[in-house]
Amino acid sequence: MRKPATPADLGFTARDRRQLSRALGDAPSTRVFRRLQAVLLMAQGYNATESARITGLSRRSVYHLVKRYLASHLIDDLFDPSFAGRPPAAPKITPARILAELKRSPLRLGYRTNVWTVELLADRLHQQYGCEISPRTLRRRMREIGLRCKRPRYVYSEKEPHLPQKKGRLSAI
Repeated sequence: MRKPATPADLGFTARDRRQLSRALGDAPSTRVFRRLQAVLLMAQGYNATESARITGLSRRSVYHLVKRYLASHLIDDLFDPSFAGRPPAAPKITPARILAELKRSPLRLGYRTNVWTVELLADRLHQQYGCEISPRTLRRRMREIGLRCKRPRYVYSEKEPHLPQKKGRLSAI
């Protein structure tokens, strides 16, 4: 019958036990606490089955965590790696470029309107800079810049000269 491995046989030292005990009190989350506890139990002489039962992890996870810790003897190796997250959509379209495009008249650019809509502006920016941007993303970026999207208010340049005649006598008063 095989003799169970001692913590020293695995590669743990008294310094490791102290370091793991201190880190256990400062664990930022339950997930990290359970990992630290599993490795500390192994360092104190518990076997992987007992350590897994106490912490609620699988034996395989306990072995994996011990291997990760013993490779460098650093607590940080038991933490989750940080992820950068989702890359930004259309990084070429900056606030300055949005504002510059808004200053231009869509009518002069060949569109059949004289006001920008978010969908129209998104299409124009896609053509101009070659990166796809959804109207929803563009609306969010415009809000971050401080712009508000409102319906255009149509204003007639001059009043109808014969309006009182068309409406009758009461409109002339």
